[in-house]
Formats: sequence, C-alpha cells, structure tokens
Amino acid sequence: MARDQLGVLDTLDAAKTQWYHFTAIVIAGMGFFTDAYDLFSISLVTKLLGRIYYHVDGAEKPGTLPPNVAAAVNGVAFCGTLAGQLFFGWLGDKLGRKHVYGITLMLMVVCSIASGFSFGHSAKGVMASLCFFRFWLGFGIGGDYPLSATIMSEYANKKTRGAFIAAVFAMQGFGILAGGIVALIVSSAFDHAFKAPPYSVDPIASTPSQTDYIWRIILMFGAVPAILTYYWRMKMPETARYTALVARNARQAAEDMSKLLQVNLLPEEDKVEIYRGNASNSFGLVSKEFARRHGLHLIGTATTWFLLDIAYYSSNLFQKDIFSAIGWIPSAETMSAIQEVYLIARAQTLIALCGTVPGYWFTVLFIDCLGRFTIQLMGFFFMTVFMFALAIPYHYWTQKSHRIGFLVMYSLTFFFANFGPNATTFVVPAEIFPARLRSTCHGISAAAGKAGAIVGAFGFLYAAQSKDPAKTDAGYPPGIGVKNSLIVLGVINFFGILFTLLVPESKGKSLEELTGENDEEGGEAEQAPEASYS
Repeated sequence: MARDQLGVLDTLDAAKTQWYHFTAIVIAGMGFFTDAYDLFSISLVTKLLGRIYYHVDGAEKPGTLPPNVAAAVNGVAFCGTLAGQLFFGWLGDKLGRKHVYGITLMLMVVCSIASGFSFGHSAKGVMASLCFFRFWLGFGIGGDYPLSATIMSEYANKKTRGAFIAAVFAMQGFGILAGGIVALIVSSAFDHAFKAPPYSVDPIASTPSQTDYIWRIILMFGAVPAILTYYWRMKMPETARYTALVARNARQAAEDMSKLLQVNLLPEEDKVEIYRGNASNSFGLVSKEFARRHGLHLIGTATTWFLLDIAYYSSNLFQKDIFSAIGWIPSAETMSAIQEVYLIARAQTLIALCGTVPGYWFTVLFIDCLGRFTIQLMGFFFMTVFMFALAIPYHYWTQKSHRIGFLVMYSLTFFFANFGPNATTFVVPAEIFPARLRSTCHGISAAAGKAGAIVGAFGFLYAAQSKDPAKTDAGYPPGIGVKNSLIVLGVINFFGILFTLLVPESKGKSLEELTGENDEEGGEAEQAPEASYS
C-alpha cells in the first residue's frame, strides 16, 4: 500500500520543463564533457608518445610504446575511475550530492594540467608520472558518474526524467568530438610551423623536438571546460530528495525547491517523520531486505555495464589500430609524427560525428517514448550483429575498395552503443534504487563498467596483436588478431542481451514508486502514520 507523497517531491515529479532543468543538464553535462575528453584524448597521442620516447636510432620504423607501457597509459585512468566511482558514490549518500560535487571537478582540473607537465629524466620517468596523474584524474572523473546521474534524476520530473539524465550523459559525445577537434587544430598548427618530412625520408627530422608540446597541450585542454563549470556547480542547491528523505530536513527541502521552482511549498515535517519510521526505508546495502528488493536489479545494472564497457572501450581506445589494420591510416613510416596525430584525430572525429554523437541524442529523443529496456535490448542486439558482420568477412573489409563499407559498419556499432546500452546503463541505476543508497548503487554499477573498460584496455591491446613473428620478437605477445577480437566482442554483446532481462523498466514512474520508499510495509510502518496523526 502506498502513502501520500511528499508535496515537494510531487511538485518535482509534475513540474513542467523549465530553465533550471536545462541549467542542471549543462552544469552536470559539462562534467561528462570533460570526462570523455580526458579519458579518450589519450588514444589520440599514444602513437606520438611512442615516436618521441621510444625511438631507436637506425630503426626501420618509428618508435612505439611497449605493450606494458601502452596498457598502463591507456588503462590507468580507468583504474582511478573505478576507485572514484565507489568512493564518491558512497560519499554522495553519506554527505550529500552537492558537498562532494566540487571536489571531483577540482581533481579533474588539477590532474588534467598536471598530466601535461609530466616529467622525468627518462622515458620511463615521463610515463610513470603521466600514469600517476592520470590515475588521480580518473579518480575525479569516477566521482562525476554517480553524483551527476543522481543529481539529475532527483531534479527531473518523471515524464522526461530519462531524457534529462541521458542528455547529461550525451555530453560525453561532444567531449569525444572536442578531443578530436583540439588534436586536429593543435597538430595542424604545429605541422604548419614545423613542416616535418616522412619517417622514411628523415627518421630524426620526422619527429621534431617541438612535437613533445602537442600531446601536453591536448591533455591539458581538458581542464578548460571543468574550470568554466565550477562556479555554477557550487551554486546548485542540494537535491530535495536527499534533503528530505536522507537528511530528513523537510524545511530546507521546501525552501530550496520553492526558490528553484518559484512556488510556495510547505515543509510537511510530519510526513518526513513517517518516512523515518517506515521499516522499509531503513535497510542497508548489505542486508537480506536489499537483496530481496534490489539484489537482481544491482546484478543486472552492474553486469550489463561491465559487458558493454568491454566492447565499447576496446573499440574506442583502439580505433587507431583498427584503422591502420584496414589501411585507412597509412603506415607510420610514410608520414611525420605530426601528420600521424592529425590523421588519427581526423579518423576518430569522423567516427564521433557520424556515429557516436547522433547515437547519444537519439537516446535523448526516444528514451521516454520507447523505454530504457527496449533501447538497451535493441542496442546490444545491433552491436552484436555489426560486430559479427565486421569480423566474419574481415579480410573482405581490408581490401582497399571496401574500406568505406567497413567504416560505415564500424560507425553503426558506435551509433547503437550510444542509442542503446552505453546511455541506458547510466540512466537506470540512478532511478531504481532508494535515495539513501542511490549514489552508492550507481557507483557500484559504474565501477563494474570501468572494470569492463580495464578488461578492454588491457585485454584487447594484447588480444588484437597480430601473430606476426616480427611483432612477437619485438616484445608483443602473440595475439588472436583483430578479426578474432571482434568476434569475442560480438559474443560479449550477446551476453549483454541476456543480462538486460534482469533490468526493470523505469519509464514514467516516480523514483519513490520505483524504489518502494513510498510503501507502507510491516506492522511498524503501518502504525507510524496513525501515531503521527493522532
């Protein structure tokens, strides 16, 4: 049986779309813009790092990062992100969403700048300091996931809540796009100023000393959007759901939302006391009651995010290797280091523009119409189809006349990742768990996703290596090749379809209706209203 909802929460659920909704989307979304820029910009410069710091005089080919170094540079930020998601997710439920929201942003600003100042007397020293700063950068990024999702879900009305949360996450697409554009601008400027010949013509001159500034500038630019957002993030009031249901301060919740919505709201302290006395609103994360109510939900959100991120981050971080394998990016010795950065950035920008960004915004448009479950199931299905379509006739796609077809198919996998599970896995955990555990459970689900990203970053790096003996002799372990790696990713997406069946549909329902926080259960809960009103 459900009791009367708090007036302030009813007002939020029924509120028409207003200016503060868009303000919240931009403030929370700029954090995700920065997150995506910082996480994916490293893939634009890893080949450049190899040329600068691992070049061997007299070598026939430009220097490349050793496999263990490449794995560390690509994956260390994900390790930090995983830790940050768990820590800040828990802290967001203990101290409040707003209280820790600024800390994550400042960590991102400081560590973005520090990454560009990575120092050392040797290549190992520079890579070690870069990995150190990127770990803490990831730690700050990790906190943004549960906090931004929870804040947006608790601010939104129930009719368009999915679109608002998805719009926050969709800013990630613009962050990926911005990374490519910044790399294009910086590399073009340096190429114009320091025209370098191809490696085959002059190995030394092909990587002029000034190229060391390119990767530093690209990584440091990630601090700019975070700095611009900090003031407005600190001006946001705490969410009414946290203030009323967790902090139990009905008066403050009513005052904050009265200003925000420009209406007069009563504190309703008696109803907050009823919530406090309800036994169904007191169980903890590690309890039989949580396992009974939400155990399968948490398994579903965590597992689908884990599987999705293996496929998604593998594909995103190693686009440059796939493009090289099919010959869309020329071999490294035919161009200078600056030209290589430009071509990698151009390729990734094209993929982001054609597949990644449109996919995110299709989710924003249709999530409250089709529902989360349908979009997630559809996305995993088409990702599976397109991965197999790329992998099975892989040698057909490597022919020069068929490369455009490969790029179209590859773009479609990103489109259906983002018009699918990459968005919905972020949205659903912010809706289906109780307010006092919402940030924590979203952090756990997101951390499972980043565990998948780590598997993708480290595992795919080795798995996708060619079986070429020359590469094995150079320090690369024998891999299964790009074709078989794509088949593995297709199988992973198929399992995503199966685990989606554990995730409930949350379309059109209030958060309290979804979580059962508004239900009267047990004798104690039913007696509480009578005692309160007597």
